Amino acid sequence: MGPLRSSFFLALVVCLAVVGRAAALPAAEDIPTLFDPKTATLDNGLQVVVLEDHRAPIVTHMVWYRVGSADEAPLKSGIAHFLEHLMFKGTTTLAPGEFSAIVARNGGQENAFTSYDYTAYYQNVSVDKLPLFMKMEADRMQNLQLTDEIVAPELKVVLEERSQRTDNRPGGLFSEQFRAAQYLAHPYGTPVIGWRHELETLTTQDAINWYNRYYAPNNAILIVAGDVKAADVFALAEEYYGPIPAKEIPVRQRVAEPPQLAKRTVEMSDRRVREPSWQQSYLGPISREAPPKQLRALEVLGRILGGGVTSRLYDQLVVDRMIATNAGAYFDSGAYDYTGFTLYASPTADHSLDDIEAAVQAIIRDVIENGVTEAELRRAQRQMLADAIYARDNMQGAANIFGAALAAGQSIEDIVTWPRQISEVTAAEVQEASKMIFDERRSVVGRLTPEPAATPAAPNE
Repeated sequence: MGPLRSSFFLALVVCLAVVGRAAALPAAEDIPTLFDPKTATLDNGLQVVVLEDHRAPIVTHMVWYRVGSADEAPLKSGIAHFLEHLMFKGTTTLAPGEFSAIVARNGGQENAFTSYDYTAYYQNVSVDKLPLFMKMEADRMQNLQLTDEIVAPELKVVLEERSQRTDNRPGGLFSEQFRAAQYLAHPYGTPVIGWRHELETLTTQDAINWYNRYYAPNNAILIVAGDVKAADVFALAEEYYGPIPAKEIPVRQRVAEPPQLAKRTVEMSDRRVREPSWQQSYLGPISREAPPKQLRALEVLGRILGGGVTSRLYDQLVVDRMIATNAGAYFDSGAYDYTGFTLYASPTADHSLDDIEAAVQAIIRDVIENGVTEAELRRAQRQMLADAIYARDNMQGAANIFGAALAAGQSIEDIVTWPRQISEVTAAEVQEASKMIFDERRSVVGRLTPEPAATPAAPNE
């Protein structure tokens, strides 16, 4: 269990129906859609999505709630993730820990994760156990029992998790500071796990309030992927989730970013850092409001600039000029609100962070002024479509794709037509997207360096 940063469109390449590593892309009309999901909505508002896959008698059962850390009230950071932990602590019919014990006893696997925009719970089990786990998941959707005796020890667990993942790791601390600098007002600048000083003040009533406010069928998505028939899943969902009453869910309203007018730089040194690193992120458009063509072009641009050893950054900084030990870039398009484009690199021993930044900026200017080549475009598109083949057999991966996308405001149509949309991106659209995204005023530069060695004191004369 733990906080998770995920991106639908970064994750989407893990699952594609049929695409080959051909020399040229097939025509857009010949690009297959992504799966053939069956969907239904119960009377209480629960959205149900079924992905049939009959190759093995197993199933992934996931419940996604459309609420994450970015929905937290001021001074309550970390409550979304904390409640995720507490969901394993028992109901009116199950003792604390009994849910997990039943999963293990039936040969299943389970976990949960929290992101800025959603919280999800899942089990991977044999298909004959699906009714049992639907019954248990539906039970804790409405019957969670929390007391001070249960909540207080778990808060210590979460604080220790924060210590291990963030407070004791310079990279974790730096990432928090870097992200906080990117967002002047929006809650994406607050860590999913929460700030320690606010975590320490969370109470049992805070957890109960969060649960009562957001955990309801009309704020959830049920994803079932595996050796099932859609009609059977819909019937089971109606049996176990159908009786749960809907609630009045608060409208999702978040603080908007004010205009960003100044490039920011975050510098941090720590004695535990072995090698310096550099990164720069650019604030992008709001995902659910941006034109789909623009988002797809930015995804392709991310692959061209930073997608592996054939990318521009790696080829020019690592292979050609040998000024970096690694380099890459990615576009995070899967958020409910603001997207972001990040570039990163680490210098070789005889080069500096300034050398890295200057080289990356030169590459960006070249793309803005001259665009990308048709060869780069086609290679990136082939890679994005072909990479998906190697992980398409993972049913949980498929469920993750649909759950994350739907919870972040995407539609089924957005998901299944993604391969075709990628294949239709043009070089001109990529260049235009680069002009939009690479606005230095909306960027943050991060520099993480080893702490300088102390200068020996001069001997007394």
